[in-house]
Amino acid sequence: MRCQVEVEANNKKEEFEIGYVAKQASGSVMMKVGDTVMIAAVARDENPVDGDFTPLTVQYVEKSYAVGKIPGGYIKRETRPGDFETLTSRVVDRSLRPLFPKGYAYPTQITILVVSSDGETDLQAMALNAASAALYLSDIPVNKVVYGVRVGKIGEQIIVNPNNTQMKDSSLDLFVSGSKDELLMIEMRAIPTMKTDIAPIAAIDPMVDPTLSEEIVTTQLSNELSNDETMKVIDVASKAIEEASKAYERAFVEFKKEDAPIELKEEKINLDIYTYISEFYKNDVYDALNKMAKSERAGELEKIVKKILSDDTAIKESWEKEVVSKVLSAFKRDVVRKMIVNERKRADGRELTEVRPISIDTNILPRVHGSCLFTRGQTQALVSVTIGSDQDAQMFDLLTTDGPNYEKFMVNYNFPGFSVGEAAPMRAPGRRELGHGNLAKRALAPLNDMTYPQVLRVVSEILESNGSSSMATICGGSLALRAAGVPTSKLVAGIAMGLVFEDDKYAILSDIMGLEDHDGDMDFKVAGTKDGITALQMDIKLGGIDSNILKEALEQAKEGKEHILNIMEEANKKIVVNEDLLPGSEIFGVHPSKIVDIIGKAGATIREIIEKFNVSIDLDREKGQVKVGGVDKAKVKAACDHIKDITSRSSARDTHRGPRKTVEFKKGEEFHGKVKKIVEFGAFVELKDGVDGLLHISKVAKDRNAKMQDILSEGDSIDVVVLSQKGHKVELGLKDSK
Repeated sequence: MRCQVEVEANNKKEEFEIGYVAKQASGSVMMKVGDTVMIAAVARDENPVDGDFTPLTVQYVEKSYAVGKIPGGYIKRETRPGDFETLTSRVVDRSLRPLFPKGYAYPTQITILVVSSDGETDLQAMALNAASAALYLSDIPVNKVVYGVRVGKIGEQIIVNPNNTQMKDSSLDLFVSGSKDELLMIEMRAIPTMKTDIAPIAAIDPMVDPTLSEEIVTTQLSNELSNDETMKVIDVASKAIEEASKAYERAFVEFKKEDAPIELKEEKINLDIYTYISEFYKNDVYDALNKMAKSERAGELEKIVKKILSDDTAIKESWEKEVVSKVLSAFKRDVVRKMIVNERKRADGRELTEVRPISIDTNILPRVHGSCLFTRGQTQALVSVTIGSDQDAQMFDLLTTDGPNYEKFMVNYNFPGFSVGEAAPMRAPGRRELGHGNLAKRALAPLNDMTYPQVLRVVSEILESNGSSSMATICGGSLALRAAGVPTSKLVAGIAMGLVFEDDKYAILSDIMGLEDHDGDMDFKVAGTKDGITALQMDIKLGGIDSNILKEALEQAKEGKEHILNIMEEANKKIVVNEDLLPGSEIFGVHPSKIVDIIGKAGATIREIIEKFNVSIDLDREKGQVKVGGVDKAKVKAACDHIKDITSRSSARDTHRGPRKTVEFKKGEEFHGKVKKIVEFGAFVELKDGVDGLLHISKVAKDRNAKMQDILSEGDSIDVVVLSQKGHKVELGLKDSK
């Protein structure tokens, strides 16, 4: 039966259609927020798998028709998922997986389709909420509703569920999921802000009359969050989750299907084997744990299993290898957890707050722009930095933006099998690799100069892994950027924290290794500078976490982070930049009126400069900005000097003629003028008193690929109308389209 449900929480209205679409799935909804529509469906197989895990798969898919687009490329249909789709699928998986009952082993697929998008709705939060509703309404025995909320900050105002336009001005991006008062997942990043000032253009081009124009000057401000600020915004998100998840349950409870007759695998531990291991193999397990601290492989435990199976007792009782392995794993887990909570000891002998030994070597790769080998315990990352030009930027599409987007700062994380001793072939990066690379990028990006003219690619090759390889990527990446001469304002370090609960006791662990991650109750990654946090990620394996414990974990993480940063600072002092290898790039300003002189007739001058000096040139007429880049620094400098010489000669001619008098034009004033010059972006039309106006190509042709020289020619007469005037700059439109 079709039902329509409205849920209003945190000043946002959501509409759900139940029993309307995908009715053969175990559970499904059509969710609408504004003009954004998603379909979420949950399906499960009838037969469970043999393994001891929850076989859950989440697939979030964006359809191009949702925004009236046809997919680009040779194949005109949606193919492999983009990074945003993959990361969103991962967010949904991490939030919903803890809801499944223990022993659930039925292959389950959650699919979320974006079938309409208004460009303003937060697709990631909506995807999680749609999937959560579909799962709760299904016949799978899940009796909690998860809600995802994003929190932004504009100025001093904290905003719950900001739209995409508001997020452009936000200095914070916090995404939290949970159920009622239990937090399940946190992702946070600080966003640098830009301060804008106005400066006279004469500061850039002294040959120009200083009263003619002004130049916009921007300054980047770093934006790390303190522990107190972090806890404050998490508390805001927690209250929003509690309000919304309760509203979801009230709205959906009457439509929830009855639980299907599902058999849950009981985790039965053979107590006889457990007692036998405790009696005769306890010391062997302790020795194995010490060795496991040096590798994520369980080879040492496998040796113990073989020894047990060869005992007379095992033979007499006909113990099976699979059962013994399972009991030994449970015994090992109990030993690890009780050792930590009761004895305050860790498998490798460290104190709970102790960070593993760190060694750092920079620029060990002679032909790489910048590199760093960062080793912490048995985790090692080789991080390299490559500097490129605008042509090297990664192009990508998003449903929520028009046209292609370009990523100038990329972080790629690779995890080969040999890093954990596995004989596995190299494969394309999976969800885990993309997630770790994205976390490192979020941590490093706030400290990069946003006005830095060149494209940066950071690549982390994990050579050894025993926990916290994403944090090693952040530490190594921060130093590799410095080794490449990239102007970052501060060093960034990352540390992975753990948590173990046993009975009424708990212990917080700094710099966890793989064993502690596997057998612990929380994976909490914190990255930042000495002044605060730039990125944070938390996954809870328990039902939730108390805010006081979270605050304590943040304080302990701060101490560990500062310890790592002190070591990194010493390594930073020893960096010798490969100056001869680095490509050159310069940005300087000229008066906007001089851009046409740099371009020349039909682009002849700029083409000649590019070919002569082997450089790339980007011009911004609005700001009067010139960007020159190239592999050879000397040629870049020579090209800049050549361009400055061209504009200086032009300015000198203007000075010889005397100060330019500003001629006033009225909006809507019409002229029958002659086309004086054709450039790539438009045509300059003669108006009166020697003043030319710009007729931009967008006012003449709607086709983005249209060329002005195919529409008009120099000397043509044309009827134009004044649209606006700023100083000497006059914008024109066609008379017939005013």
